Amino acid sequence: MAINKKKYEQVIIYLCSKLKGEVRGKKKLAKLLYYSDFDFFEKFQKSITGDVYNAYPKGPLPAMLNKITSEMIKKHSLKMNSVKEWGEEYAPTEVYKCSAEPDLSVFNKDELKMLDRIVRRYGSLNGEQLAELSHAEAPYTATEPYEEIPYEFTYYRGTDFSDL
Repeated sequence: MAINKKKYEQVIIYLCSKLKGEVRGKKKLAKLLYYSDFDFFEKFQKSITGDVYNAYPKGPLPAMLNKITSEMIKKHSLKMNSVKEWGEEYAPTEVYKCSAEPDLSVFNKDELKMLDRIVRRYGSLNGEQLAELSHAEAPYTATEPYEEIPYEFTYYRGTDFSDL
């Protein structure tokens, strides 16, 4: 699978724009990308961004997330601020804000429907809640720690796509 950088960036901007202009927390952004790619793969046999995900202790983490968000910040299409919040540990939370409107022309109709479904189903959850959900799923549980999560493991989830 090859990274589709333009689409990857637009997924991040789209998610931010649909979530009142921001995604609170790197963990949340990572899990929203995971669900975007893995749900889409389960339904259509391909991912949206083309990224690979590894099974980290806090859940699936896209390999290219830091590189893509850093490049977007340099290009001013994304802003990132660290804010201190109380959580499971007192640590800074990255707040990602989009500084651009998403370019919808990079998506097909099925991708847009899936992204809207991701926002509806997972957008109100925080990073911890999304990590717990992902930890309970076959792709994560069947993968050794720190190893790449095979997309094919999505077929063991049995996701209900009736809301698509």
